[in-house]
Amino acid sequence: MGKRQIESSDVELFLGKNVSFEGKMTFDGMGRIEGRFDGEIFSSGVLIVGETAVVHAEIKAGTMIVDGEVKGKVSASVKLEIHSAGRLYGNIETPALVVEEGGIFDGTCSMKKEAEATVKRVTLLKEKGPGVLPG
Repeated sequence: MGKRQIESSDVELFLGKNVSFEGKMTFDGMGRIEGRFDGEIFSSGVLIVGETAVVHAEIKAGTMIVDGEVKGKVSASVKLEIHSAGRLYGNIETPALVVEEGGIFDGTCSMKKEAEATVKRVTLLKEKGPGVLPG
């Protein structure tokens, strides 16, 4: 995601800074929160927590970008970014974590790539003699 400019047409969910919501939110694509949210958030897409946002939730998302305040359990299956104004308090699971200078993360982090979670069996080749490969 990085710092690319996000067009308003990219955002499928928007919670404005003067909005407060409590409950369970599910969406695909990209969502942005600028207000207050308490509850659960589930998305396979991108969740952006804006600078004015205060989020207390259990969150499961593909990619998550934090510029505001988040408290709770967070699972980002692709990547989690905490920008310089961002604050995240809680436990996280993600294969890729980026914390910019000035960003705050206070909690525990578990980082496992899906490929590492799968046990692979390795078969060693035994030599049959000098210069002869098993056949």
